Amino acid sequence: MAPDKAEERTEEEPVFAATIRPHRSLGRDGFRVMMIVCGLVALAACIRVIALGFWPVSGFILVDLGGLYVAFRVSYRRAKSFEEVVLTRIELMIRRVTHKGQAREWHLNPIWTKLHRESDEEYGLQRITLESRGQRIVIAGELSPVEREDFADAFGTALSSVKRGY
Repeated sequence: MAPDKAEERTEEEPVFAATIRPHRSLGRDGFRVMMIVCGLVALAACIRVIALGFWPVSGFILVDLGGLYVAFRVSYRRAKSFEEVVLTRIELMIRRVTHKGQAREWHLNPIWTKLHRESDEEYGLQRITLESRGQRIVIAGELSPVEREDFADAFGTALSSVKRGY
């Protein structure tokens, strides 16, 4: 007997879904303000060292400012990466997309998947791994320990409910 449409939808419907993106503490506007302030400070420092007769130092100050700019640009480019975790009654899908757009996916059976937590007394939850048939996958690595704990609690509850449903 073929399952009806309502049963198909409930099996494919996500029980848990999360998209994890790297945290960036400084937004685009904050970056502009910071670069303007650093540029003005660098300009003042360059004028001062040139006035004192140490003109070669001004080149190093400008190289430092350029290095700061490049470091933040690389950081913002890497912020385009993300990780998706989608749990349905019949499948657990983990998808990682790098900042270059390269994607990698894992499809696991939720019944055979175990959630492992590695904690440190001082620093909190350090790592969440999923194990299924000998395969170990680290998830939620971009989250802080507190966020990782919340994620692990919510995901663990959803995974347990899927396992109880069978």
